[in-house]
Amino acid sequence: MRSVAIFCGSNTGVEPIFAEKAKEVGQFLAQKKLTLIYGGGSVGLMGVVADAALQAGGQVVGVIPKALLDGELGHQNLTQLHVVTNMHERKQKMADLADAFIALPGGPGTLEELFEQWTWGQLGYHQKPCAFLNVANYYQPLAEFVQQMKCSGFLKPAHAEMVIFSNDIHKIWQAFETYQVPQPKW
Repeated sequence: MRSVAIFCGSNTGVEPIFAEKAKEVGQFLAQKKLTLIYGGGSVGLMGVVADAALQAGGQVVGVIPKALLDGELGHQNLTQLHVVTNMHERKQKMADLADAFIALPGGPGTLEELFEQWTWGQLGYHQKPCAFLNVANYYQPLAEFVQQMKCSGFLKPAHAEMVIFSNDIHKIWQAFETYQVPQPKW
């Protein structure tokens, strides 16, 4: 594994732990010599995780739509910045560059980005692991809903287990290192 895509909020949230954990993730990726792939922003948790990785000597690659760059939201000090035309192109580029995906706390965009990667993995379009960093139990209701999808027959057990929920980046990394790709849905 050479790179990890991070999906996260363009805000920092109300709890200081959200930014603290984003900083920890950026430092962790740099220490592991993993390239951080992310949305290219300078604001919110996006900026925190990127700055932490850069300050720790890591490589950081941003992928940002031109409209957001024009809105002065783009990070100016990255290792590399890809400017794309829209959000669909952004997600595809990030998927192409990353070997794994982690969602830190964020809003609907964060969820949508990781859900798409999880769905693509479930369909066999890629064999890359996905995880939610469950900071301060932020994703606990979602973890419970995933189990509800499984129990209700809308998600195979193997596909429910393929997405990792943990509040510890080290445990997520261990799960990534031992990740077993389940059979595709179809």
